[in-house]
Amino acid sequence: MSPEALLRSLAREGELYESQGDGLVRCQACGHECLIAEGQAGICRMRFNRGGRLMAPYGYVSGLRLDPIEKKPFFHVLPGAATLSFGMLGCNFSCLFCQNWTVSQVLRDPHAEAALRRCTPQEVVAQAQAGRAKVVVSTYNEPLITSEWAAAVFDAARAQGLRCAYISNGHATRRVLEYLRPRLSLYKVDLKCFDHAKYRDMTGGAMRHVLR
Repeated sequence: MSPEALLRSLAREGELYESQGDGLVRCQACGHECLIAEGQAGICRMRFNRGGRLMAPYGYVSGLRLDPIEKKPFFHVLPGAATLSFGMLGCNFSCLFCQNWTVSQVLRDPHAEAALRRCTPQEVVAQAQAGRAKVVVSTYNEPLITSEWAAAVFDAARAQGLRCAYISNGHATRRVLEYLRPRLSLYKVDLKCFDHAKYRDMTGGAMRHVLR
């Protein structure tokens, strides 16, 4: 099975989209707000249109590890606490300097290869509890494009008294932030630079969405 076919098998209908008629869907998971035709994918390559429904990544992780919270980095929240970080694949940016390019640029770069592990939200939370983590963090790739999966993990985590965090490029829509807000305790934005034109050249995104 090709990487694209495998990833498309690990998806379910998302919540962050609107039907536009004629089989088109408008994704609302990030600031690109891609208009996606049947059989096509958005800029992130991970969210795609199947039969007039937007399908979103679900049911796997590409990275799962315990870290100190200072590595996220949060320096003023629960100092010294353990966090369980998890990530999926893909990104809505294409930064050439990405340190996690092997997971973020899958399906864009033929040299980007990353293993994945099928799992349930409850299994992610169980690993956090086993490691005595106090926070569950969506990171490594861009979590905005996998927000439905993160929401499922966070709902399970919050039920066990854990806090939840995003490490994101912040290229968001109001809808995705309102969707996440009840679930999140912490949100960190990596701002890439301070010039609008350079931002687009470096990332493929629009700085105005991040600033908003």
